[in-house]
Amino acid sequence: MKVSKIAYKPVGLALGMAGGAAAGALFKQTWKLLGHDEDAPDATDEDRSWREVLLAAMLQGAIFAVVKAAVDRAGATGVRNLTGTWPG
Repeated sequence: MKVSKIAYKPVGLALGMAGGAAAGALFKQTWKLLGHDEDAPDATDEDRSWREVLLAAMLQGAIFAVVKAAVDRAGATGVRNLTGTWPG
């Protein structure tokens, strides 16, 4: 395993945690903007419809995937700019 790949692990972990927090906040704001309750439904929430539960899950998954890809890509690009090598 390359040294740059090993050295990037803690950076990637920290970026992942920050990205997860950012994605959660973005999803919460998006859910509110769509005119729904403040809290998104859980899959076992008896008072919510199938449509609302599945819409929330789809939206949350899409937001998390995009934020994760953006954070991972930005982190790898930043490491390359600092060290001259791609961490992946």
